[in-house]
Amino acid sequence: MTGAAVGGVAAVAPALAMLAAFACAIGGGYLLVKRRERLKGVLMLVMAAVLVGNVLIWTV
Repeated sequence: MTGAAVGGVAAVAPALAMLAAFACAIGGGYLLVKRRERLKGVLMLVMAAVLVGNVLIWTV
């Protein structure tokens, strides 16, 4: 891969991670509110927090 391709991927990765974090937070919250699968809901919220932490590490 060339340097430009790696730079493009590195620029897009935080945005994709934030979209995934929002999706996991919404899905996890939905599972908790509807009292369907509580453990999966909690795990999705934890995953969302980890993704946001990763983005903060990448960008700061």
